[in-house]
Amino acid sequence: MTDSRTDLAGIDQERLWDAGAAARYDTPGEGMFAPDVLDPAVDRLAALAGRGSAVELAVGTGRVAIPLAARGVPVTGIEISRHMVARLREKADETTLPVVVGDMATAQVPGEHTLVYLVYNTISNLLTQDAQVACFRNAARHLAPGGRFVVELWVPELRALPPGRTATVWHDEPGYLGVDTYDVLHQRVVSHHVRFDDDGRAEVGRTPHRYVWPAELDLMARLAGLELETRHAGWAGEPFTAESRSHVSVYRRTTADAS
Repeated sequence: MTDSRTDLAGIDQERLWDAGAAARYDTPGEGMFAPDVLDPAVDRLAALAGRGSAVELAVGTGRVAIPLAARGVPVTGIEISRHMVARLREKADETTLPVVVGDMATAQVPGEHTLVYLVYNTISNLLTQDAQVACFRNAARHLAPGGRFVVELWVPELRALPPGRTATVWHDEPGYLGVDTYDVLHQRVVSHHVRFDDDGRAEVGRTPHRYVWPAELDLMARLAGLELETRHAGWAGEPFTAESRSHVSVYRRTTADAS
């Protein structure tokens, strides 16, 4: 018997990111679209791209790619959800921001690039270790020698789980409650997004993830011919410590031929 709190592994990612999810994704000026969240990420990615081009894996609705392209960095996206791409197309055309529809672990963009990036925990949407390793290798295939792969990811909150407990509240604000349920045996998390109003109406959405420790990411990188260059707790270069809840890790392609 499977546990509905933690087992959503069989769900199709394109169905998960449907028209409703795409419509809710953009929150201009707030949340992950707030200037103090978005601007440092764009600043850092623009600096890493330099005069080269970039590929965003799981580009979504263009939250990062559109402002990065506006800085003069040619960006191409890879995105599995046609609904997310449709929302992106309301803001940027194919000339401004080309998109390849496909799986970020396998879909490819022509050419060599100075930067590939994957932000806001998206690598955890790949629900097996094999798929995550394939994603690193796919990123490496897109990079010119010396190019960089950037991963933004949260740190699993297992320290907050006492014996016998399987859930943590990771966010609480008026009208929203975020709860993660953990399956530590299979390294899986389901994020439960509860949105409610003052009249008692509530809507629950769930997204499955495979959590990854930073050290495991580093090994995936080595398998793909990449090595860790820097790791910080955020886009502004904050020190990464044992108390950090997330990290921005920059990997550099060190081999002439990517795996």
